[in-house]
Amino acid sequence: MLLTDKVKHIVVLMMENRSFDHMLGGLKQRNPAIDGLTNTESNPDTNGLPVPVTMDANYQGDLNDDPGHHFPDVNVQLFNGAAGGVPNMQGFVRAYFAKTNNVAKSHNIMKYFDPSDLPVLTNLATRYAVFNRWFSSIPGPTLCNRAFAHFGTSFGNTGMAVNYIKEPIASIYQRMNAAGQTAKLYYYDSNSSTLGLTFLLQDQPKLFGTFPDFVSACKSGKLPQYSFLEPNYKDSTDLANDQHPDNDVRAGDNFVGTVYNLLRASPVWNSTALLIVYDEHGGLYDHVPPPALDPAHSDVVATPLGKPPIKNWLPDKDFGFNFDRLGIRVPAILVSPYVPAGTVVDGRIFEHASIPNTVTNFFIDQNYQPRTERERLSETFLDLLSLNAPRKDSFFFETSEGASPHIPAGAHIERIAVPKPQAVPNPNQPISGLLEEHVMHVHEVELTLPAALQTGEDTRKFKTMGQASDYIGKVMKAIETNRAAQAGGRQ
Repeated sequence: MLLTDKVKHIVVLMMENRSFDHMLGGLKQRNPAIDGLTNTESNPDTNGLPVPVTMDANYQGDLNDDPGHHFPDVNVQLFNGAAGGVPNMQGFVRAYFAKTNNVAKSHNIMKYFDPSDLPVLTNLATRYAVFNRWFSSIPGPTLCNRAFAHFGTSFGNTGMAVNYIKEPIASIYQRMNAAGQTAKLYYYDSNSSTLGLTFLLQDQPKLFGTFPDFVSACKSGKLPQYSFLEPNYKDSTDLANDQHPDNDVRAGDNFVGTVYNLLRASPVWNSTALLIVYDEHGGLYDHVPPPALDPAHSDVVATPLGKPPIKNWLPDKDFGFNFDRLGIRVPAILVSPYVPAGTVVDGRIFEHASIPNTVTNFFIDQNYQPRTERERLSETFLDLLSLNAPRKDSFFFETSEGASPHIPAGAHIERIAVPKPQAVPNPNQPISGLLEEHVMHVHEVELTLPAALQTGEDTRKFKTMGQASDYIGKVMKAIETNRAAQAGGRQ
């Protein structure tokens, strides 16, 4: 069977801030081919004592001081003060002590989950394909890494800056639409908007939808050719389910299970590939040193042979980083009825630029330009759909969202129990650093609206998740009002 017959839809779900070892390291005990933990790994604490990895991670409470994951923090985690060379992965405890100022608490960074605690992630990783070597694209935070998933580059940024509208690289959604294909980014709800592509909201409404829109598309079988899903980043009416520390990890496992259930019950299941991946490691321990990048994998915009590149962002303006090594390893799982059960992808290095590269090569053209050499030379993953006929096994997750509406009737369907989150939404909890950045980017968009539609709120005074959520909802409503007014004026 041709690959074009196996794949009509690619769906990517990108979760938040967890390392491979933290989430999947315990799977090595079930399958030695999975490059997880042997329980001999350790890091020194600030007293010089070795802190071993321990399989006793809690769903919530271990990481209520958000671990550092910006570029300087990650350098400490990678090298622990050593000068350059191959990362020794010995600075995670030291880096977390800098956030907690508590020796005992700094040890929590070495905890990892028992596979039985994460039944959705565990079952998908062991029943489909798990990647031993999927790395975040940058040893840094969320938005620069998500930029690689959307654009194949972060345009020289190693931090949380976003606004790439004047850059020469189009997002994968814009590429798809320009080529007459369909693509959409689904953010969770109107009080969240999209993380990292906020600046496109006003001018590119057809690129975006909400999770309820994705649910409808799954049920009707009318999925776009490419879909990118974002979880809920904050407590509001719903519980945050992104798994960003210190949100309840059970909520995220339930959300991943719900997405799988929707696709498994969809009429387009047999032609859909689902990639579940995390944007970056969130400061949590992983034992695999990120590899250096071949100089050919440069973050420059390629042009026809013999002509100079039209853009080169190296080095980055904040730290002088040459984008010459990848970030820390993250969980990545590929789900499709054409993936052999128990596949472990080894010996190949993937990163977030692999996402737009795979989608562009498959749906548009392998020779598509402009894009960076970094993206063009990255690994693609659809070759892992190697079976000649779709698998017939059928299992669903009993998630807290209510599995029964998504599960078709059948006598031979396996149902897998999933622990329900114990937390309840708490909009009054302190605003997270991630949400502060998001509010700032939404505010930048608000200031482009007509004055009569602006809220006039001082976003610097926001203290809670609820305040941030309410504000984002108001701006999203104002964006819609402005669109409607502009559309009316064109009639």
